[in-house]
Amino acid sequence: MPRNRGGAGRPWRVIPGFGLTLGLTLGWLSILVLIPLASLFMLASGLSWQQWGAILADDRVEAAFLLSFGGALVAALINAGAGLLVAWVLVRYSFPGRRVVDALVDLPFALPTAVAGIALAALYAPTGWLGRLIEPLGLKVAFTPLGAIVAMVFVGLPFVVRTVQPVLEDIDREVEEAAASLGASRWQTFRRVLLPTLAPPLLTGFALAFARAVGEYGSVIFIAGNFPGLSEIVPLLIVVRLEQYDYVGATAIAAIMLVASFLLLLLINGLQRWNRDRMAGSAA
Repeated sequence: MPRNRGGAGRPWRVIPGFGLTLGLTLGWLSILVLIPLASLFMLASGLSWQQWGAILADDRVEAAFLLSFGGALVAALINAGAGLLVAWVLVRYSFPGRRVVDALVDLPFALPTAVAGIALAALYAPTGWLGRLIEPLGLKVAFTPLGAIVAMVFVGLPFVVRTVQPVLEDIDREVEEAAASLGASRWQTFRRVLLPTLAPPLLTGFALAFARAVGEYGSVIFIAGNFPGLSEIVPLLIVVRLEQYDYVGATAIAAIMLVASFLLLLLINGLQRWNRDRMAGSAA
């Protein structure tokens, strides 16, 4: 079958030309993403410096930002270590039920966040399976900031595992054997041979888990308790301001979250490009 069917030396394409496809792409992108975000920025730009100062100086707002970003950072750090361990076990060991465990890693992707929150709340509540065991030890999870971090860990773990796992699968076992034959210990082999290769995908997974935890809503509100100034996250605070008809406050807080999300997106894209360039350089 001839490939050149476009006439005048032009290659034949299944999808219409660049002009039409670019126009449709920009049109859909503008309707779904750019116009709503631009309207939010326009509303936020109309606020005075006094209004911004009053909103940001609110103790309730500061506590919500501290929990959302601080809790997301702690959860992402936990996921970085746990995700690396889970990926290592799935790649390097064969055991009964391995495919089931591998499929369970993706459960937070498919599970509705509200269902995850209810399940976590029931599990860690004072009368739950785990809650009644750990609460006598002085460790309370449900309806505390710790509960919010637990929910953030739950939703962020798959990002680290699925980012590190394919890179770990591509590492040749002979490299580790060569390091061992040269007298390197297990820790030296991991630190000097494996970690330089795993660091870029691990950082990417960390950034993805952090971004996911910052914007998490459904699973957190059911287990955190949502006490103002203690266990209230920023997305919930925006909803509360809207319910109170405080559109100015909701707009300002949403604009800050939007800027933070954009910066996180730039960081993730930069890490992914660094990872691709590093892998391409290693292959060459």
